[in-house]
Amino acid sequence: MSRSTPELGANGDKMIDERQGIEGFLRRRFLLGVAFGVLITAIFIAVNDGSKVLNSLHIFDWRLVPLILALSLCNYLLRFVKWHFYLGSVGAGPISKTTSFVIFFAGLAMAITPGKVGELLKPYLVRRVNGTPLTTTTPVIVAERITDGIAILILAAVGLLQIRFGWVLLVALLLGFIIFMAFVQRRSLVEALLHRFEGVALIGRRMEAIDRLYESTWRMFRPRPLAIATLISVVSWAGECLAFFLVMLGLGFPAGWHLLFAAASALALATMIGALSLLPGGLGAAELSATGLLVLFVGSTQIDHETAATATLLIRFATFWFGIALGLIALASSEWYLKRVEAHGKPDSI
Repeated sequence: MSRSTPELGANGDKMIDERQGIEGFLRRRFLLGVAFGVLITAIFIAVNDGSKVLNSLHIFDWRLVPLILALSLCNYLLRFVKWHFYLGSVGAGPISKTTSFVIFFAGLAMAITPGKVGELLKPYLVRRVNGTPLTTTTPVIVAERITDGIAILILAAVGLLQIRFGWVLLVALLLGFIIFMAFVQRRSLVEALLHRFEGVALIGRRMEAIDRLYESTWRMFRPRPLAIATLISVVSWAGECLAFFLVMLGLGFPAGWHLLFAAASALALATMIGALSLLPGGLGAAELSATGLLVLFVGSTQIDHETAATATLLIRFATFWFGIALGLIALASSEWYLKRVEAHGKPDSI
């Protein structure tokens, strides 16, 4: 007994140090992202003539805000459904829906970190709850982003097809995604390629972890899970596209199919550009893209640059910044909640 006590104490201290290190790293990235976001938003307003943007806000029909936020919330709720579905697909359990919900929404706050690296908070918290290795759950983050990307490509392509503008490139990208998915499913081929590098010291030492990463990836990109997750993503992101359409109506634009598809395409493409930029939350890249694409798709004779900038600011506050706010609320309560889960022991029971 006298030997085991210090050993347990040492392990406990190691776990505490690891937790503090991870949480400190994520906290710094979050604060950096927030500072960058405030700066970029201020610059964006100034560049687009702040006084004209404020004048555009005066004409906005604020009665639409609850409906716009409701559509944004639906997007996040459906994405939670996908997250929990994927946890089941990779065998990251047992974990209750309530705990999974808290972890998912806490992760929303980390969307503002550079390259969304902060979303690794979610696999880390799952490991705290039930001990699932990070190599099992980290591919869930990748699969979330890939299925979001496929959904956004579909929505953008449908919109561009309707307004007859540059949809061929998006269809080509979509086909590229499909080919990549088909390659991932060639299990024997991929495993053979991976194990060809076993002799490389850096890779060989981590081959077990690499195998777990691929196993989770293969499971999630099976035809049935991929189809279900992509369908959820299409519906969830369609909600945000519809919210952007409502923003345009609130600024006084007449309802019509062209406006709906133009708004949907502009938001979908801007979201994709923001994600590919790897900037914190896509800040700057998403706003500039959405503004320029909205003018391009709606028509410069129908909408001026300042009004497009106002519409972009409104939708970003109603979607991205709203999600950050929800994430902060969940993050603030997550430590208390997860300590309760840990106190009940594993498996997760509340």
